[in-house]
Amino acid sequence: MDLPANLLELEITETVLMADPARAHQVLYALRALGIRIAVDDYGTGYSSLSYLQDLPVDDLKLDRSFVMRSADDPRSAAIVSSTVGLAHALQMRIIAEGVETEAVLDQLTATGCDLAQGYHLARPQPANQLTAWLTRDLPGQPASAALPARRAERRATAGQAYPPTPW
Repeated sequence: MDLPANLLELEITETVLMADPARAHQVLYALRALGIRIAVDDYGTGYSSLSYLQDLPVDDLKLDRSFVMRSADDPRSAAIVSSTVGLAHALQMRIIAEGVETEAVLDQLTATGCDLAQGYHLARPQPANQLTAWLTRDLPGQPASAALPARRAERRATAGQAYPPTPW
């Protein structure tokens, strides 16, 4: 099956980025030249150096669940989420919230302008055959999604995996 490269997104942790910044720069730009998207996974838990956000071809920041899960009840976590959403958007990146496990957290993310979400509140990980049935049953005629309400057409997430709303 031929899959367009822009439908593929590589997730890389901050720790890996900072282990060999020169090599990361070389490899990520080569991947970008192929059209592959790049996401920084578990953002906020590693080095959190802003320099790689400035220098590397990053499309998405995946905000770690440790901030997201507490954001509806903890003002400090909410401030981290809100400011990270603002930072990502100012840098022309999408923000993906990991660990969305309650409606209150989903509502808070929607209010901050978060682009994508993933977590048990939306769907639990499942085998491919069950996922296909879930998608067919719950989302007829739609790409796989559990959208944040504010920008439903632009924000998509699925069982444990977030992705852009490009038709397959």
